Amino acid sequence: MSERIAVFPGSFDPVTIGHVSIVERALPLFDRIVLAIGVNTTKKYMFPVEQRLGWLRATFVGHKQVEVMAFEGLTADLCKRMKARYIVRGLRNSTDHGSERSIALMNHVLAGVDTIFLPALPEHAHISSTIVRELIANKADVSAFVPGAVRP
Repeated sequence: MSERIAVFPGSFDPVTIGHVSIVERALPLFDRIVLAIGVNTTKKYMFPVEQRLGWLRATFVGHKQVEVMAFEGLTADLCKRMKARYIVRGLRNSTDHGSERSIALMNHVLAGVDTIFLPALPEHAHISSTIVRELIANKADVSAFVPGAVRP
């Protein structure tokens, strides 16, 4: 039987407790989960990729089946390289579902991968990296929204 590998792509700028919840809930489903930081040279990030990689590694240090990496290009191409048959995505609301569904269908056409959607737990549905970045920019305390390894 082949290894069940899933890719969880994202910017993780920064990683939030919502991301952590999705990974922890996906762990029983897969032999390996690759947390893949997509690097887009045209996009502006608040935190450098090395810092985001470090945060993810520190957050999941006790989980041997979690791998952390950065990548450029299409997620579908990464899945082919990693021999991953699944993509994991979290959904906070119906807006996420609409956009994520289109991407999932395209990834299936491009690479034959299936996307597994996990709904955000109610206590995490309001948390996004975008909102956390805005809070950080305005010097608010974000400790309730990010894992302990994240200290901007």
